[in-house]
Amino acid sequence: MKTAICYYSRHHGNTRKVLEAIAGEGGAELIDVTVRRAVRLEEYDCIGFASGIYYGTFQEGVLQFARQYLPEGKDVFFVCTYGVFRPGYSSAIGQIARERGCRVLGTFGCRGFDTFGPFRLVGGIAKGRPNERDLDKARSFFRQIQNRLS
Repeated sequence: MKTAICYYSRHHGNTRKVLEAIAGEGGAELIDVTVRRAVRLEEYDCIGFASGIYYGTFQEGVLQFARQYLPEGKDVFFVCTYGVFRPGYSSAIGQIARERGCRVLGTFGCRGFDTFGPFRLVGGIAKGRPNERDLDKARSFFRQIQNRLS
């Protein structure tokens, strides 16, 4: 199964850390949406989109990338990191996938170190996250996706 994960990870690198664990599990190609603008996602069997959460949703660059490059009818999944969990983080990216007739295989999310806004005043929240337990859960999530598609 040829897999690409299109992502945005800045600030503390939380999302990139999770994706490196996933890529080590199954050889997924990581595509940084801020660097690689033209891409042929048609060549992949499965496509992931990943981001830290900004104002309750995926980073805008990832959403724009999906709008521009996500082919019709692909199997997709989502990965996100956040300071505080609230339901619905993958709603916008999920809507883009559904509009393209894609099958959503699942969403993985975990806490990540966060110093945005008022959290900076207290030295941040979720220090040390994602941790090894989070990374193990991410690997397991990706193995389940691979098993569903094999």
